Amino acid sequence: MSSETRTALVIGAGIVGLCTAYVLQRSGVSVTVMDPNAPGSQCSSGNAGALSSGSVVPLAMPGLLKDTASMLLDPAGPLHIPARYWLRGAPWLARFAHSARRGTVERIADALKPLLKGAVGRHARLADEIGRPDLVRRDGQLHVYPDVAAMGKDATGWAMKAARGLRVERVDAAAIRELEPAVAPGYTAGVFLPDEGRVTDPQAYCEAIAAAARQAGTRFVQGRVTSLLRTRTGWRATDGANDLEADHAVISAGAWSARVLAGLGLRVPLQTQRGYHLQLGGAQDALSRIVVLADRKVFLNPMARGLRIAGTVEIDALDRPANTRRAMLLQQHAGAGLRGIALEGGAVWMGHRPCLPDSMPVLGSVPDAPGLWCAFGHGHLGVTESINTADWLADEINGRGDAVARQAHLKAFSITRFRGWRV
Repeated sequence: MSSETRTALVIGAGIVGLCTAYVLQRSGVSVTVMDPNAPGSQCSSGNAGALSSGSVVPLAMPGLLKDTASMLLDPAGPLHIPARYWLRGAPWLARFAHSARRGTVERIADALKPLLKGAVGRHARLADEIGRPDLVRRDGQLHVYPDVAAMGKDATGWAMKAARGLRVERVDAAAIRELEPAVAPGYTAGVFLPDEGRVTDPQAYCEAIAAAARQAGTRFVQGRVTSLLRTRTGWRATDGANDLEADHAVISAGAWSARVLAGLGLRVPLQTQRGYHLQLGGAQDALSRIVVLADRKVFLNPMARGLRIAGTVEIDALDRPANTRRAMLLQQHAGAGLRGIALEGGAVWMGHRPCLPDSMPVLGSVPDAPGLWCAFGHGHLGVTESINTADWLADEINGRGDAVARQAHLKAFSITRFRGWRV
């Protein structure tokens, strides 16, 4: 790369786009961020806040097909697909099921390991850099089950995580109560992950990253990209009112990324998995760390503004309104998992997680499109994976570091892994 100042347009101001903008700006690239919404105000504000550097296991695991009927038919299950969406969602679900083969699952876990490696510590350093060390805590995560038999259903996943370096400590009923006295007595087995962490206020974290990027020189433009075109020297984006040009364009628009790429004749099987949370103001003192009701797929995070109860997956369209019943199920789950806590009321939220069928994001350059980069589809791990994604892309754009090793990592996440990616 030349020593001249490079420019980059980051499309999307979620946690991934914000980290990418911040790291690029700090590396000497002049950055503009475009998004129709305020930084971090969409999916990045409502997640569970988990920092899970060992979560290498994909969502689709061997044995998935035998559970398909219950997923489709149970409106209260942890993963639900409304009947009206079955036909429309079938192609994505077929790819999802195909990725559950044992060999594929192991390959995915191997690919995710370097993307997740050291993420908790890297986020802690980022929080320090931007002057908000209080927003990242390294106090571990506690995953609990009703009994040893229930925990055994996840034995394959825990073994895969441990084999790739995650420190996993088994705990019994007494140890669970010692760590978190508010956990209900119906939970008697589990694992403690001492090296994992959490974000105490995802919206404040995004706002702090945006503020630090802005202070470093990043420009923020509020608008929705309606056209992205290649120019002689780079890329031009417009929202109907603003025309922005840059040497590089980074697509980081979350669940809307596929729509941006479609205008360039590029196609990815990106699906929104609608996630919900219920936040109870004042109840955060009940827990001291993230507790996961593993049998219910529900995360409990004692955040700065209240206890956040997050979970459930609903596969549906981007333009459908929130299903309040799904959010209120979280109240029932928390009631089964905690004791001595008032669960009435609370703020309900729904957001769109951008998910690919193999549980891996799309990262890196697009062939035959110099200066076009992908950084989307992080699914349930957007917060955790955001900072390493930013570091990888910044190193690529700046041509620094161990290019051979980095490109070997990025190859697994390329857009070219999907058949028919170019229309």
